[in-house]
Amino acid sequence: MGRIISIANQKGGVGKTTTAVNLAASLAMAEKKVLLVDFDPQANATSGVGLEKNAEKGVYEAIINHTGLKDTIKPTELAFLEAAPSSRDLIGAEIELVDDPEREVRLKQALKDVADEFEYILIDCPPSLSLLTVNALAASDSVLVPLQCEYYALEGVSEMLRTIELIKVRLNPVLRVEGILLTMFDSRNNLSHQVVQEVRSHFGEMAFSTVIPRNVRLSESPSFGKPIVLYDIHSKGAISYMELARELVCRFNGSPD
Repeated sequence: MGRIISIANQKGGVGKTTTAVNLAASLAMAEKKVLLVDFDPQANATSGVGLEKNAEKGVYEAIINHTGLKDTIKPTELAFLEAAPSSRDLIGAEIELVDDPEREVRLKQALKDVADEFEYILIDCPPSLSLLTVNALAASDSVLVPLQCEYYALEGVSEMLRTIELIKVRLNPVLRVEGILLTMFDSRNNLSHQVVQEVRSHFGEMAFSTVIPRNVRLSESPSFGKPIVLYDIHSKGAISYMELARELVCRFNGSPD
């Protein structure tokens, strides 16, 4: 069964979707079979891998109509990467599910028919603690928390960690933190260095060794509908996400290298 990892942070603008798209693509470049589930109504992960937003069949239909995800999955330019697209219909899903006694586990149920077909399933969550995010955390083995190298960063991640603990108690006792990923690092900025130092001091090995830099090519790639490994594989952004994929695989395999 594939490892299911949510990419989540209650704060927006932290590189969540950038990480979901580019980590998925980097794992696929390493010939790991990957499913990217776009669970954010903004559907930026969908367009980020070159798929049309608001597809006729997407994640919304799977969780609302109990159809499972198999019929929603689309291929991408990368042979080992497939995606379950999102649409703006997801905005209304929370209202439609409010009276459903199984509303927190609908995504978990939808993933059952595809979990054995992939080595990694990455879920891009909305930037809020919504019913959609709760569904993603309830369905996951672990959570990767992107954290931008900016002021108030630690405050935001502490809130996310408290949320994860609540989900563990109420819905998913096996859920754990995969790691904290420092993003948007600017080596010219003293504050970035301070945040890195504070995170490593406070969270220790929970923080990934890999740090994602601010990178123009990384910022450009979504507008071309391509992960950074297809847009500019020699860029600092691409190299960093490939390093992250390697680190994640090593953690998963229990290998130091």
